[in-house]
Amino acid sequence: MTDIPDENSGRGRLEIGVDFNKVKRAVRLTNRLNRLTLDDEDAIRAAWSELTGRPVHESFRLIPPVYSDLGLNIAVGRDVFINQGCTLSDIGGIEIGDEVMIGPKVNLISSGHPTDPARRRKAVTGAPIVVGRNVWIGTGATILQGVTIGADAVVAAGAVVTRDVPPATLVAGVPAKVVRDL
Repeated sequence: MTDIPDENSGRGRLEIGVDFNKVKRAVRLTNRLNRLTLDDEDAIRAAWSELTGRPVHESFRLIPPVYSDLGLNIAVGRDVFINQGCTLSDIGGIEIGDEVMIGPKVNLISSGHPTDPARRRKAVTGAPIVVGRNVWIGTGATILQGVTIGADAVVAAGAVVTRDVPPATLVAGVPAKVVRDL
């Protein structure tokens, strides 16, 4: 692994190796999960637990489809709701706190590639995304690697979050900026 400075957050991203067999596993498991009906909440939770390799609380709710490129680096708290069409690219890790609501078509992207053209096709970079307690992420928002969203914050629909979000704030726009305190 190589530490790469991140011009957006000031923290480093790690250049990491990716086991393509684990990617195939995640795609296979999400394909199976996505065939389940919304009425079968127990089966959805069981499939999610298999994907992430950890138990999920009975209060967890997910509306398929959902997409992930690894699955094993996702942790979710209690009373989490993930709406349909979300992508959780978890190579760099994704931690979702208690009481979080994630709208339709949200993208949590914890990995990417170096900007250096000579290394771009040869490496993957990653840094964790941390979503604090009681956060609401609106429809179609994108959260990029290395971002922490503070407790009680709201990310507006369509926002692209490239920097940390302070607790109890509303962020909006591309790139997302603080609109107001909550």
